[in-house]
Amino acid sequence: MDLHVVGPLASPAERAAVDTVLGPATSGWHGGGRDSRTEGHAARGGHEARSHRDLLLPALHALQDRVGQITQPGLNYVSRRLSVPPAEAYGVATFYALLATRPRPPRVAHVCEDLACRLAGSGQIARDLERALGPAGQAARDGELSWVSSPCLGRCDLSPAALITIAGATPRRFAMGEADAAAIVGSLESGEPPPAAVEEAVAIPQAGSDGLRLLRRVGKVDPASLADYLDCDGYRALRNAIAMGAEATIREVSDARLVGRGGAAFPTARKWTAVAGQPAQPHYVVCNAEESEPGTFKDRVLLDGDPFAVVEGMTIEGFATGAVRGYLYIRGEYPLAEVRAAAAIEAARAGGYLGQDILGSGWSFDIEVRRGGGAYICGEETALFESIEGRRGEPRNKPPFPVEVGLFGKPTAINNVETLANVLLVLGDGDGVGGGRRYATVGTEASTGPKLFCLSGNVRRPGVYEVAFGTTLGELIDLGGGVPDGRAIRAVLLGGAAGAFVGPNALDVELTFEGTRAIGATLGSGVVMVFDETVDLVAMLRRIAAFFRDESCGQCVPCRVGTVRQEELLARLADGARGRPAAEELALLGEMARAMRDASICGLGQTASSAIESAIRQELVTL
Repeated sequence: MDLHVVGPLASPAERAAVDTVLGPATSGWHGGGRDSRTEGHAARGGHEARSHRDLLLPALHALQDRVGQITQPGLNYVSRRLSVPPAEAYGVATFYALLATRPRPPRVAHVCEDLACRLAGSGQIARDLERALGPAGQAARDGELSWVSSPCLGRCDLSPAALITIAGATPRRFAMGEADAAAIVGSLESGEPPPAAVEEAVAIPQAGSDGLRLLRRVGKVDPASLADYLDCDGYRALRNAIAMGAEATIREVSDARLVGRGGAAFPTARKWTAVAGQPAQPHYVVCNAEESEPGTFKDRVLLDGDPFAVVEGMTIEGFATGAVRGYLYIRGEYPLAEVRAAAAIEAARAGGYLGQDILGSGWSFDIEVRRGGGAYICGEETALFESIEGRRGEPRNKPPFPVEVGLFGKPTAINNVETLANVLLVLGDGDGVGGGRRYATVGTEASTGPKLFCLSGNVRRPGVYEVAFGTTLGELIDLGGGVPDGRAIRAVLLGGAAGAFVGPNALDVELTFEGTRAIGATLGSGVVMVFDETVDLVAMLRRIAAFFRDESCGQCVPCRVGTVRQEELLARLADGARGRPAAEELALLGEMARAMRDASICGLGQTASSAIESAIRQELVTL
């Protein structure tokens, strides 16, 4: 197809930015100069160009990194290079919150407005920025600076948080924790993070504690050094896996009874077995690091502080499933994680742990990093596949399931960061034989191994904590220093915005899959967010409703409409502007929740009302 686009041509800077991703244009049929003598009557290269559609999102990122937005000429150039219709490319560009298709200053501060940051005073930061730079989204300082509100940035342990993006020939992105308006403005003006925000080492509250396994290297070894990683038992698990073979590797993971740590808790070995047995080729593995659940930041800590562990875990998964390639999909709000993961992959490849004939096994496998665009829905596995393939991140119908028809229509095993880190514990003990049974002795019968929890909110020492399954909620909160100033706990959010609220009477519940299920809650993504007696919990519920309204991909009616109506109904109840008795409004809220739960395509719509319903059901709020 010969695409004809209208409007001005892309600037040299835009073309150069796109060409760094796609390579130079080789013919007029995909962005180069047209030679009418050889190309006037026959198309060449269109099918080949379309086969690289998965580079659409990286190309859009390159455009924005260079000029600060996705301009129409730049988008047209990308469309021609990839033989993607401009309307489809525009649909992708407008899907992601971090991509701008309207004029915007080259320097932008994304200021978190989600739950933990609100508790830490992000509202005051927004007011201060409005006085200093004007309203959100408005250009300031001769059109060079701006700020916008953002959903959770995955830095709830360091709230309030901000993400600075600076476009140009040498683009920069960096995150700031414990930020204030003055520091944000200073970083926008200088293009540099404040000295206190320079992220060299990753700190965890349990640093130096005995018994850490998943976090034992975080903050203790140089995350950029393969030698340091090898000195701390790095790549022992991969060597053991190759020595015992793929079937035995999966058997050890099965004996460990390891289940996914991303929220679904699906048995890891069952997924790997299903992919390994598929006749269709090639097989792929994907690491889901799009942890955009408000209150979740454990994957960020692992990627920032121990990236080689994630790379090794993906490599073992690839070996066990017979995969040829892996994709590490990192949320766009994690610039340091992206840099460190890419460096770890390069070092592993240079050391013979990736690429051709890994460790002399005759097996070849490689990994590619992909940056997300700011879409919570891309944490859903099939939406993530669509995103990698260069489409809008909208979930697919199931079946078929990813183990049969996944990325690029091929069998795919997808696991999250924490799950893959646990694989190293299963296979990295001794020669790996019997490691699964030893792993299963930690925790409980139905919830084995250690677990990472993201503790935030009204606690003295927020952060990622590693404990064995079976630790109680109260014990975890005490590990974080308890609530400041002796204030009482009003509620705890378990599992994130898609989880459930529990009251102070649940502090004795064991943090296991079966323990939380028994009280109508969930472990979800490992969120434990504490709210003390001073918190306006109704405002928190309204923020959760607004989050799901914004993050719904809009593909299915129950979610697209239900999340909007849910937010409107909560606003009526909170503002006292209801047109019917409160009991009728609450009954209507329950009906909408059931409709979303029963008829939404994916987990976003199915769980969009869970936290809100749980708070109302337990009378933690008065509406």
